[in-house]
Amino acid sequence: MRKINLLDCTLRDGGYYNNWDFPIDLIEDYLKSLSQSGVRFIELGFRSINSNNYMGPCAHTKNSFIESLKIPKNLKIGVMINASEILSSKMSKKEFINFVIGNQNSQISFIRFACHFNEVEKVLTYINYLKNKKIKIMLNLMQITERNPEEIENITKKISKSIVDVLYFADSMGGLAQEKIESIIKSLKIYWKKDIGFHAHDNMGKALTNAQQSINYGVNWIDSTVTGMGRGPGNVKTEYALIEFKDRLDHKFNIAPILSLIDKRFKDLKKKYNWGPNVYYFLSGLYGIHPTFIQSMLKDLNLKSEEMLSVIENLKKDKATKFNRNLIEVGKQIYKGSTSGAWSPLSTIKKREVLILGSGPGSKKHSEAIERFVKIKKPFVIALNDQKTIKESLIDIRVACHTLRLASDLNRFKRISQPIVVPLKRLSKKQIKGLKKGKIFDYGLEVQVGKFTFKKNSTIMPNSLTICYALAIANSGQAKKIYLTGLDGYPVEDPRRAEMDEVFKLYFSQKNYSDIISVTPTRYKIKSTSVYAY
Repeated sequence: MRKINLLDCTLRDGGYYNNWDFPIDLIEDYLKSLSQSGVRFIELGFRSINSNNYMGPCAHTKNSFIESLKIPKNLKIGVMINASEILSSKMSKKEFINFVIGNQNSQISFIRFACHFNEVEKVLTYINYLKNKKIKIMLNLMQITERNPEEIENITKKISKSIVDVLYFADSMGGLAQEKIESIIKSLKIYWKKDIGFHAHDNMGKALTNAQQSINYGVNWIDSTVTGMGRGPGNVKTEYALIEFKDRLDHKFNIAPILSLIDKRFKDLKKKYNWGPNVYYFLSGLYGIHPTFIQSMLKDLNLKSEEMLSVIENLKKDKATKFNRNLIEVGKQIYKGSTSGAWSPLSTIKKREVLILGSGPGSKKHSEAIERFVKIKKPFVIALNDQKTIKESLIDIRVACHTLRLASDLNRFKRISQPIVVPLKRLSKKQIKGLKKGKIFDYGLEVQVGKFTFKKNSTIMPNSLTICYALAIANSGQAKKIYLTGLDGYPVEDPRRAEMDEVFKLYFSQKNYSDIISVTPTRYKIKSTSVYAY
């Protein structure tokens, strides 16, 4: 029976949940337990260039960090590098080798480059610089499931002429059928004669089965993670893989240490971050919907089951294979076309300083300091949606524009005393009826990709995020200055981070905009100070 290699990438893929900030003692427990269990290859994390915001040690995985760890001698340690970072930085040959390998005593045994099809040729030039280095080189082709056999064959032909040792592909949407897996592997094998690896996602609970099928078709490297920890629905569970593939591993295994590790370390993590498959991920796999849509809704929106199903049905129609937050809106067409509201923010805000209460953890964590800030500075306070991080008496208005959020929050909005600002003409009769008991300000909203403008009674925004709506209202009210809380931000690898970076880029490109200062910690490239300084 042909042997395979099991590669555990828990800290790399699982880092999407905690910003790659694993405690050192957990990492060392993990390394020791996997070593004792029989796992030989460990992808310790990303090796990222990005240093614009805080990410934990497994996001950078520098040699100095690796050297500081107690690594069992039988483990081979590797890292993943995003090809996009290499290409965008335009490194020289010397800079590239120094970044990838560093000193001659590097403990890295393998490097995996994650690469889109359109990046392959350029990044291969860099990869070939490593031809005299004793490191196993892996190339991970992303979104291969969207490519036809001819495209796969053409790109594989080019890769076959490089020094790459292992060619990986992933089931990005977690819904690959057995025949599709076979088709991809057959296309790869026309020109690729070396090892093939497979990274399965567990949207439909088929990760382990699909991994087994890929082995039957010729794959000899399989990714796994402890308890399946990974972005969205997660991956093949290492503890299951050791049992399932016991006859294919070229060494003995012992599942007891990894089960002890799960009890000691990963049960609490799983309870906190709640990764793994559910019915929504199952549907995303079935319909070919990018799992980040589901993760985003589960994490950021308090939606009822029927609302989640409605969103998924719309995403299915839009063929949402790539993450785009605008598609999360049910009936996204409601924000197309020009519109105007009946309320002018200037009549209420009157050129005062404004404080926008964001919904991130920072608002709750620093709530007492924020209350002192409001009492001292006396800004006009805008709260997003129905949050209650500070005393109700200190909030002037609330704003809401996300149709799904409005639908799920209607009962809570009925109990709120402040006026609520909404794009009234865009709402359904049911939503309007639900809001009628309170005071409503109608500020118009139109969504146009790449535009962010502030008008007297309405705004044009690049998306329908409530924070954008609040910024538009504050600017329309000619705010002297805008203070922000709770805009903690997402890690750079999260698609939602790029979305907000684009929002600020458009915002600051306007001729007249109110200055923005975050008074609680933020990852975004905006002015920042401390709420405790006042």
